[in-house]
Amino acid sequence: MAELSRLPGIGARSAQRLAFHLLRQPSERSLALAAALTGLAERIHPCPRCFSFAEDELCPICADQRRDPSLLCVVEEPSAILPIERTSEYRGYYHVLGGALSPIDGVDPDDLRIAELLARVEAEGVAEVVIATNPTMTGEATALYLADALRGKVRITRLASGLPVGADLEHADELTLGRALLGRRELA
Repeated sequence: MAELSRLPGIGARSAQRLAFHLLRQPSERSLALAAALTGLAERIHPCPRCFSFAEDELCPICADQRRDPSLLCVVEEPSAILPIERTSEYRGYYHVLGGALSPIDGVDPDDLRIAELLARVEAEGVAEVVIATNPTMTGEATALYLADALRGKVRITRLASGLPVGADLEHADELTLGRALLGRRELA
């Protein structure tokens, strides 16, 4: 229970429920989970190109030659890649920063993979960098910092932000509604 409670989002009660669930399962299930966790620690490593997770030399996305090499999407963490991939709208490559700038938390540009990003843009002939940091204060600060560092070298775009599909205007907060107005587009 102590080890399970160290996982993010798992408190003492959830850890207890998980532990008792595992104890009620056939031993093969617990051993399969243990083997999967051991394999995770032994086989998974950072991709040397994008800094996501890889089991082979490169992650599956970096190894995919069918992707558009002129597009590079910058995310804070590897977990941000999955929702973008699920859209099937983006066919470029990725770069994982490893966090967001947060001077209050002691996270400075040297703590992130910004130097590696700048080197990639230059070495790989990237035409457009899509900044997909989180729409938080630290994500916005990181986006502005990256835009300044990349200005004049490459086309810089930012994911649009605004109203979710199916939302009512009366329930939208002012910041979200304001961004939706700023990012409005013409209907043909």
